Amino acid sequence: MQQIISFLIKNKYFLLFLFLEIIAISLTIQSHSYHKSKFVNSANLITGSIYSNFNSVGNYFHLKEYNAQLAEENVRLKNIIAKNNNQESSKPFTKLDSLIYQQKYTFISAKVSRNDYTKSNNFLTLDRGRNDSIQEELGVITSRGIVGVTTNVSSKYTRVMSVLNENSRINARLINNTHFGTITWDGKDYNTLQFEDLPRQANIKLGDTIITGGKSTIFPEGILIGTINKFEIEDNKYKIINVYLFNDMSAIGHVNVIINLDKQEIRALENNNE
Repeated sequence: MQQIISFLIKNKYFLLFLFLEIIAISLTIQSHSYHKSKFVNSANLITGSIYSNFNSVGNYFHLKEYNAQLAEENVRLKNIIAKNNNQESSKPFTKLDSLIYQQKYTFISAKVSRNDYTKSNNFLTLDRGRNDSIQEELGVITSRGIVGVTTNVSSKYTRVMSVLNENSRINARLINNTHFGTITWDGKDYNTLQFEDLPRQANIKLGDTIITGGKSTIFPEGILIGTINKFEIEDNKYKIINVYLFNDMSAIGHVNVIINLDKQEIRALENNNE
């Protein structure tokens, strides 16, 4: 104890300088958006690298589950291909005009190096970043459904706001009709989201599937979300609609980041009309 006190007394001016320097840097970061952005990106790079190393061991023990997800995705894709082939075979010919067809979305695979799901505002960290063409405000999904939206991107890593975040707002609709609403999270059960702003005319029932609505530039229409497992009606309005997620948000390993190739054009058009 005496040695600690002697060290503090001996280095009191240096320690005071270091303390004031930390305060000055903190105030600079908080008061300037440019410095704050640089700090966040640097922090993402450092923490992303640390979490990536720790997560490698955890991924090994989840290989069986990841393989099952891949097998499930392969079956789903094969069914889609078979269905399309049957439809095309009934036609006398198939016409493909490269000037008419235009790819709208592209996907980038990534591995989750950190995943929070027990807090009120949860985030994930991916092992891909700006070097891999990832930007802010891109949708993140797995073969089972939505995961979240990218928020901060460094050169090698990306931070994702999880659907398990009280600030998350995702446009969604019922799979069997065109009624739209908004998917949110009340911060309680990590397996369950809430479906809000759905009109009473939408006659829902337990087990109805909810998908993305496609009314934004982030998620395409038709990405799976979950099924309705509870709802309540009050004053002829839906008071509560709970949606049980297809994704197990406690075991997210590999994801796909969605890039809307028309995003900039759509944003520019919308900004001109404002």
